[in-house]
Amino acid sequence: MRLGRRVRPPVRFDRHELAGAFGDIGTDFPLLVGMILAAGLDSASVLVMFGLMQVVTGLTYRMPMPVQPLKAMAAIVITQKLAGDVLYGGGLAVGLLMLVLSASGAVDWLARVVPAAVIRGIQFGLGLQLATLALGQYVRAEGALGYGLAATAFLVVVLLLGHRRYPAALVVIALGVLYGLLLRVDGAALVRGVGFTLPQLRVPSPHVVLTGLVVLALPQVPLSLGNSILATRQAAGDLFPDRPLSVRRISLTYAAMNLVNPFFGGVPTCHGSGGLVGHYTFGARTGGSVIIYGLLYLTIGLFLARGFDQVIHVFPLPALGVLLVFEGLALMALIGRLAHAPTEFAVALLLGLVASGLPYGYVIALALGPPLVFLGRRGRSFTLGGQEMPGGAP
Repeated sequence: MRLGRRVRPPVRFDRHELAGAFGDIGTDFPLLVGMILAAGLDSASVLVMFGLMQVVTGLTYRMPMPVQPLKAMAAIVITQKLAGDVLYGGGLAVGLLMLVLSASGAVDWLARVVPAAVIRGIQFGLGLQLATLALGQYVRAEGALGYGLAATAFLVVVLLLGHRRYPAALVVIALGVLYGLLLRVDGAALVRGVGFTLPQLRVPSPHVVLTGLVVLALPQVPLSLGNSILATRQAAGDLFPDRPLSVRRISLTYAAMNLVNPFFGGVPTCHGSGGLVGHYTFGARTGGSVIIYGLLYLTIGLFLARGFDQVIHVFPLPALGVLLVFEGLALMALIGRLAHAPTEFAVALLLGLVASGLPYGYVIALALGPPLVFLGRRGRSFTLGGQEMPGGAP
């Protein structure tokens, strides 16, 4: 090997990467299903492009860097039942915005001025939202049988989390698939839906790009900057300290995905700290998990999209909800890295509650966080018995 040549990290395909591949499915799959049904999207296009973005990202980063649907956009599309063309226009608009922010150096400036406590707060808020969503909606989705499935899955994760021989996520997914096939899926209808389908080509018009910019892209950008870019870089540094990533690289691949997806019927996508932590929590250490995850969606999109109404029951929400709970808890636990700085820990906790509990909470947290941290640092010392002591001293 020549001196100075950079060695690319390995990509593994073992049972731990396979288990980690399902670490983010509790976030992604319900959002994809919700958008397909609410906006009348072509399921083959959505699933094939989502899977392709996973595979390319796994090969590019060679770590469990996730690809996720844009959450703010997904929520607006699902609740307001917007047309698919507007979603594609919004995806192209957010891709162009992120490209400008990357090329101009604005994301690098944000990385310098936003304190770590703000990022920890955003991570905590997102983790709290994910856990609340899982417990409040997904676990309850199937009634009494669903509660039984969720309780069994929860016990499995508690007993097997970190187990080298029997990865917890694989057992939970196997339980969920067995439950779905036995109780929810019409096997004959699923077989009839087998066939080969390719994504549909589309060209968003300037009008729908402008509409998507106003309705979808602008509400999404603050969340993307906070979670998809800054918090993801922070989580990657926490989990893979020997492989530093720049915010510019993350924002450029974010932009690239959304400059491609709309032309092939793919939903807008991003990276995310929750997904990275989720893959890692359930065993992933390389890009192999993301590639395996992408191949799952590619297979469903290419060969099972015609039976999509049955496929959605193969992965029951109570099982996905349990995985989502542990993803959220792992994300919330990162705030513990501020335990040595009580003032910043308190600020991060406050920002997390703001981000998760208020409308446009991530915008508010990202805007208020830096001055709050600054004020906290200014007031960190106080006088005790005529002598200045560091804040938090007993």
